Amino acid sequence: MFDQYRRSKLLFWSLEILIAATLIWVCTKIDFLFSPIATFFNTIFMPILLAGVLFYLLNPVVKLIQKVKIGKWHISRTWAVALIFILFAAILAGGIVWLIPRLIQQVSTLVNNVPNIVKIIQTGLADINDKLSSYTWLKNVDFSKYGDQIEKNLASYAQKFMTGLTSSVGTVVGMATSVTVVAVTVPVMLFYMLKDGHKLVPSIKKFLPDRHADQIIDLLNKMSHTLSRYIGGQMIEILFVGTFTSIGFSLVGEKYALLLGIFAGMCNIIPYVGPYIGVLPAVIVAIESGLTQVILVLVVTVIVQQVDGNFIYPNVIGRTLNIHPLTIIIILLVAGNIAGLFGMILGVPLYAVVKTVVEFIYNIFHLQREQKEKTPADSAK
Repeated sequence: MFDQYRRSKLLFWSLEILIAATLIWVCTKIDFLFSPIATFFNTIFMPILLAGVLFYLLNPVVKLIQKVKIGKWHISRTWAVALIFILFAAILAGGIVWLIPRLIQQVSTLVNNVPNIVKIIQTGLADINDKLSSYTWLKNVDFSKYGDQIEKNLASYAQKFMTGLTSSVGTVVGMATSVTVVAVTVPVMLFYMLKDGHKLVPSIKKFLPDRHADQIIDLLNKMSHTLSRYIGGQMIEILFVGTFTSIGFSLVGEKYALLLGIFAGMCNIIPYVGPYIGVLPAVIVAIESGLTQVILVLVVTVIVQQVDGNFIYPNVIGRTLNIHPLTIIIILLVAGNIAGLFGMILGVPLYAVVKTVVEFIYNIFHLQREQKEKTPADSAK
């Protein structure tokens, strides 16, 4: 009787679930032991993430510089990394000197102009309300009320924001400290990643069993290739959309063209949904100048997005991810609900890596199964 219960799959899995639930319950009671570990990982997560993204962006450039030959002398990896850092620092310094002051000026002007934009939207809603009042089913709809509500909400958010800046001095200092820590640690991490990153895979291979070492290394290389193509492609897309959207907005006379173009480029990192989010502030700003300006802004956005979708994305990223659009939308919904904006940004590449792992394991399993099926047939011959 006891042997029957012991061999029962239902009893086995019931015990497994009970043990797992007990462990989870115990961990919730001793969370004070895990909170320092969680704090540690939260502290290093952002520097490692930023350094990793920059590594995948700059590592191909380092390899390209290493191929440069001056006579009989090749550039070493350390010197290649040093050259990349010098070039990156020069670009960063140029961006701080030229870009940051213009962005600050446009942001401050836009913030001061928000009440005027809200009033224009409110007036437009009132006009729509007057024109549609002839329809019976719309007589009870007061669009001006919604405009008043929008204005009150924006004023309330602005007041809360300013109050938070003035009262939460500790939070501002803590944020500044975190930014400083990230700014100091990321270059150090990035330097050693670029300098010694190529040694990681051979070091891992030493600890792997000889039977599966080559397969696991092949899997790691495929994962790295997938991330590299995705991150590099997304960065090229951001630069393309941000640059040409800013130029297009400037040509059509859109206010805050640089700020709105950069925002559109940054939003482009979110697949499918990002372009719609990126164009929304530009449309709202264009309302102040009239319907013609709104149409011009939409035309510029459509042209840039069409060029990006038909030429840049297929040639830069290609079919590396090979993920169905419906799957991407589901990933964005789930990841955004779980982790907000970071979830929407990181959800697709993480899914691509997991997909690569699953496909690789399935192919290995299928290949081993075919080999086992062929072995008895060969021995019978």
